[in-house]
Amino acid sequence: MKLKYSTIILSGAILLSVTACKKDLEEINKNPNASETAQPDYLLTGTTKAIADTYWGTANNMDASLLFVQNWSKIQYTDPDRYIYTNSSFQELWTTGYTRGITNLNQLIKTADAQANPNYKGVALVLRSWVFTLLTDNYGDIPYSQAANIKEYLTPVYDKQKDVYFAVLEDLRSAQEALNAAGPAISGDIIYGGKPNQIGLWKKFANSLRLRIALRIADREPEKAKQVLADVQAEGSGYISDNSEIAQLVYSTSPNQNPISNLFDTRDDYRISKTIVDKLFELNDPRLPIYASPTKDATPKTYVGLPNGLLVGDASAYGFTKTSKPGTYFLAPNAPAVIISYAEVLFGRVEAAARGFTTENAADLYKQAITASLKQYGIADAAVTAYTTLPAVQYDAANYKKAIGDQKWIALFGQGLEAFAEWRRLDYPQLQPAAAGTLGGKIPVRFIYPGTEQSLNGTNYRAAVAAQGADALTTKLWFDVN
Repeated sequence: MKLKYSTIILSGAILLSVTACKKDLEEINKNPNASETAQPDYLLTGTTKAIADTYWGTANNMDASLLFVQNWSKIQYTDPDRYIYTNSSFQELWTTGYTRGITNLNQLIKTADAQANPNYKGVALVLRSWVFTLLTDNYGDIPYSQAANIKEYLTPVYDKQKDVYFAVLEDLRSAQEALNAAGPAISGDIIYGGKPNQIGLWKKFANSLRLRIALRIADREPEKAKQVLADVQAEGSGYISDNSEIAQLVYSTSPNQNPISNLFDTRDDYRISKTIVDKLFELNDPRLPIYASPTKDATPKTYVGLPNGLLVGDASAYGFTKTSKPGTYFLAPNAPAVIISYAEVLFGRVEAAARGFTTENAADLYKQAITASLKQYGIADAAVTAYTTLPAVQYDAANYKKAIGDQKWIALFGQGLEAFAEWRRLDYPQLQPAAAGTLGGKIPVRFIYPGTEQSLNGTNYRAAVAAQGADALTTKLWFDVN
């Protein structure tokens, strides 16, 4: 009995000692000069820039989606243009999306609640919805319900893509309810900060995202999509309604320059794709000199695109000085990273009308959408009129997916991830696979999961693959019906 009590006393002493040590260590590791709670304005600024940099940067945009949709091509190091990737190629969107995106935005939501500032919460919900949409658009099933709560879920389960889209739509509804122009002010907003009606613009941004996602699910869940648009109309804030309201991050000079500008400061391995150059020539499209740079050496056509997916030697043979880089507009340090443009919203409204989800005039909206895209780049009124009256540019109600898909593809130039999602959904334009592609005559239709998921979250990774299909570039996602 004496031994038993002695053991209990000793165990208690050890426990108290460990607890005391842990407390001492926690106190020692505190920085007396640093706040333990992130300031919401700094958190909002840093998170927005981190996501925009990844969204517009090399791994997901320049070395993947811009090549898949044949906006850009590669004249050196052509493996990505031939669909050759490793299991770490698509790590950045996943890692940044969760660690610097979802985690920080979850913290911003908690801080907003603690400080009774619903506008920070609304903005965080809008941005978090955008990040979750980027992740599910490209990987398919992803962690949502258990995401970014490492204290409780070290290995989060993957939610079905349908469930993620539905949940994000609810988050955007909550964002609308939280955002209030009469509420407390917010700082650190590098998208709409400093503009009149800042909160009203975030409400429009939220509704524009709802339109985007409603159309993403429209082939699978038309009634849900229609209801979402009815809810938006009833809410009353409207959509992005002018080029001055585009949701975008306008960059500055180095070190805060546009990621594309930063890359072209030291590298010369990208060119504009022959596919889009040929299309712009065919339509006599006034955006050609904005999207493409003149060749360094004089050539008969001034602008020369490079075919996608060539072997290194074949690509180099076209000549570095005889092929066009992307236009100087996109290479400028202060070029914007566009999240949702006015033109995209108008094209979305065209499609909603064509599907019978709204009673708007599809043909009128279609002309407005093309006009908005041209005006986004400062095209003169006379050129806008000439272009929009061309027979080849008219709306075709009998094949609205082709009419919208072709022109939306042109309008989304540079927005690789969004263009990739829309090309898969609308099936236009009808692109040909890379010349020396490695997928048996197919173009990628998703990103593969990062290899770290297999080692760190293997059970849930395997369950997602079993449900969704092989973890391959050619496995179609739930929203991609045809």
